[in-house]
Amino acid sequence: MYAPRHLYLASRSLRRRELLKQIGVGFELLLLREAAGRPPDVDEGVQPGEDPMAYVQRLAREKADIAWLRLCHRRLMRHPVLTADTTVSLQGEILGKPGNRDEAVSMLKRLSGTTHEVHTAVAVIFDRQLETALSSTTVSFAELSDEEINQYVASGDPMDKAGAYGIQGRAGAYVKSLSGSYTGVVGLPLYETDQLLRRFTIRSSA
Repeated sequence: MYAPRHLYLASRSLRRRELLKQIGVGFELLLLREAAGRPPDVDEGVQPGEDPMAYVQRLAREKADIAWLRLCHRRLMRHPVLTADTTVSLQGEILGKPGNRDEAVSMLKRLSGTTHEVHTAVAVIFDRQLETALSSTTVSFAELSDEEINQYVASGDPMDKAGAYGIQGRAGAYVKSLSGSYTGVVGLPLYETDQLLRRFTIRSSA
């Protein structure tokens, strides 16, 4: 029986790369060839009636399907491909990545003093086998002053992150409590990822 041990990571996230290395998983990057004016490969718009958990799982699956097609078109060695997607939801509303400074400020003001959820879906694909896992974590934020929000936004850290914050950076000081997976909030839940990779023999149970 063929047991692939190599892994492709189809993500530009430095955080996901660091987390995979943390659990000793070797990988090779499989990235898009970006071109100016090229439409996104995955439509990140929310579909009618789609809740945050269904949304993030759909994006992870679609990213996996596209990554596998890319691998085949490039005639690369066939090994499992891992993709992931993270979103923040507040009272059922999806908060994606802010498009500009004002959106980042608005999101952080809404999260201030509230409890929200962070959902991260992980997908692994190999030939016709596509497996997914979902991590959902509840996060409670402290009350943030306008000055704190403005200083954090000015740092640039919120601009490429769902919900306009990264828990592994200075925004970690805003988190009063967390119930679930810290690494899931960072962007790759390690327990769920490990269990998923075992199904593809990337990780050994020994």
